Amino acid sequence: MSDRDLKFTSALWTNIHQLFGAKMCFSTAYHPKTDGLAERMIQTLEDMVKQFCAYGLELKNCDGFTHYWCTLLTALKLTYKTSIHAITNKTPAILAKEWNPKLAQDSLRKHLVGIHPTATSFKEIIENSRKNAIR
Repeated sequence: MSDRDLKFTSALWTNIHQLFGAKMCFSTAYHPKTDGLAERMIQTLEDMVKQFCAYGLELKNCDGFTHYWCTLLTALKLTYKTSIHAITNKTPAILAKEWNPKLAQDSLRKHLVGIHPTATSFKEIIENSRKNAIR
């Protein structure tokens, strides 16, 4: 099931579906006969990326280098996959793989001696990503 985006209605996708014997089913946004999950997911991801851009999420690592939003897409992906969604009341990781990845921040103690500064920086990136994704 997909929306009617030109990417999905192109001859390429039509031929791929024919080769695999799959039937293409299209929906419209918020159509009463579909649950709207695909449209909602796309909207959520768009909102998350906009938050990264709009607020200029910039963090400096231990060497003083600045990370711009495009370099933080891995953190954005992890944030999305491990955040509980209102519709399903589960994380996408649970729904897709039936388990949540163990996050570094879950086992990282703030004042532990010997923690690499980049690990602490990554923890901050994940926490800021979660805050911005929730907005």
